Amino acid sequence: EPLVLVDVREAWEWELVRLEGARHMPLGAFAEASRTLDPASEIVVICHHGARSMAAATFLAAQGFRRVWNLAGGLDRYAVEGDPTMGRY
Repeated sequence: EPLVLVDVREAWEWELVRLEGARHMPLGAFAEASRTLDPASEIVVICHHGARSMAAATFLAAQGFRRVWNLAGGLDRYAVEGDPTMGRY
């Protein structure tokens, strides 16, 4: 079963760099947008450094989602440790 990647960064950040296949759900509209997510899916929430995605992951867990993960360190850490070809800002 594939992971559902949810990016909670702002639109200008999304335009700079993003993970292929991620769904864009800015944190300001996340509560409403999260209604489109399947609570049975395994979801990884991402942002720039990990703080906003932690807030979104915590929200989902409070809504009954049980398979939710936060990408610790965010896309910036991923670019350094996982994919050095990815742009950074």
